[in-house]
Amino acid sequence: MANTPQSKKRARQTERRNDINKARRSRIRTFIRKVEEAIASGDAGVAKAALEAAQPEMARGVTKGVLHKNTVARKMSRLSARVKALNA
Repeated sequence: MANTPQSKKRARQTERRNDINKARRSRIRTFIRKVEEAIASGDAGVAKAALEAAQPEMARGVTKGVLHKNTVARKMSRLSARVKALNA
């Protein structure tokens, strides 16, 4: 348990930050899920639009420290490859 005023403040900040990060991670997952659903439906146009909407969200997750840079790069690469395969 936090005893000093500083550690109490850090505990409060961590709690707030956890909520923000959780919401941000959830939002990113929703965008990714929309891309995967569009890919599953086979609609190339919708999938491309969903991917274009998801990419900035994923990149923002990296800058905010919610996700690791390489994780997002890998996910973007794999999603874009799958969307590209729909057009072929």
